[in-house]
Amino acid sequence: MENMKEYELAGIETIARGVCVIDGKLLLCRAKGGKTTYLPGGHIEFGETGRQALVREMREELGVESETGAFLGAVENAFMQHGKPHAEINLVYELSFPGMTSDALAALRAHEAWIEFEWRPLSGLGDLLPEVFRKLENGLPVRFEP
Repeated sequence: MENMKEYELAGIETIARGVCVIDGKLLLCRAKGGKTTYLPGGHIEFGETGRQALVREMREELGVESETGAFLGAVENAFMQHGKPHAEINLVYELSFPGMTSDALAALRAHEAWIEFEWRPLSGLGDLLPEVFRKLENGLPVRFEP
């Protein structure tokens, strides 16, 4: 247990995630060999803001600089992990990679051995994302209502 991080012990993780849409495609991530895709991002470390965590994670995972835009909202997610109940709170931001072309972004490969990235057409998202993000398929801005 001494090697586990605090968020793993708590069973509730706070994660910063980004929505990056370029040329009608959404950037997604998954564990290599895994079936579940998710928005790119990662854990918010103590002392970081969600925005800082997202930029750091993109630097670590893709090896490129990024910028965050508008805060899109929070998404709660509960699931079973290794046979135990688990939960995460995702802070979701607009995400961009200034100065990079869509071709350069499409050629990016993960810098961490356990993940991979893909660009998925917005028209093919179906039930992949929570209801609020399905607005992306229609090119509508994503905003959370109180």
